Amino acid sequence: MSRNDLDRLFADVRRQGRTAFLPFMTAGLPSPGATVDTFVAMAEAGADAFEVGIPYSDPLMDGPTIQLASERAIEQGMTLSGGFDILRRVVEATARPSLAMSYANPVFRVGPDEFAGRAADAGASGLIVADLPLEEAGPVIEACERAGIGLVLFAAPTTHDERLVRIAARDPVFIYGVAAMGVTGEREEVSEVPRRLAERIKAVTDVPLVMGVGIGTPAQAAALTPHVDGIIVGSALVRRALVSDDPIPEIASATRALARAISTISS
Repeated sequence: MSRNDLDRLFADVRRQGRTAFLPFMTAGLPSPGATVDTFVAMAEAGADAFEVGIPYSDPLMDGPTIQLASERAIEQGMTLSGGFDILRRVVEATARPSLAMSYANPVFRVGPDEFAGRAADAGASGLIVADLPLEEAGPVIEACERAGIGLVLFAAPTTHDERLVRIAARDPVFIYGVAAMGVTGEREEVSEVPRRLAERIKAVTDVPLVMGVGIGTPAQAAALTPHVDGIIVGSALVRRALVSDDPIPEIASATRALARAISTISS
């Protein structure tokens, strides 16, 4: 796959008048042997694309749930190479566009060209580097372009309009709108902050907007659906992989509920 697969996905959902659902799961959960089956179950439950988290020992942007997920996956033997192998198997098993999610330290330690090339070889359509600021993104953007995959860039509620224009000008495959300030994790409230951010982004660019961070329930996803091109849910699904004795059916059920909420509001 390539960036073109994500471009087609967002063109399709816009034409269909709906919103894409891109769930996140850490490679290696609920166990290295069950990860691909988990993604298959999410695909069958209505996921349009995936964010495959490659475990890292110091995930600065992530909250306790995904920090624990990385720790547990690494304890069970997951490595960078293992993460790319799971990504490859997820793409082969689901035929869904998938993004590799990592951090600046592994990307620059391996080298942007090597990292982007390995992601592309594994079938990724895009790359998310959670702690990569715009000012340092140039080498990764160029590496992704050479590899034929798209890079995701972030925008937060605190991002001013001039910076939104500069983000859009770097041609990300989509803008990841941060729905809640702080680290990743579930939130109880439904805030107006992400809706206002979505309106500001849509006012300056046609680049697809996907919202994540702090979205964990069908109601929270549905509230944002009319304003965005895609929704990412991570911690609410990862939590089930960490605590449940039989996580795959629970993850599939949660995915189905989220996908239905999104499609119901946007139809």
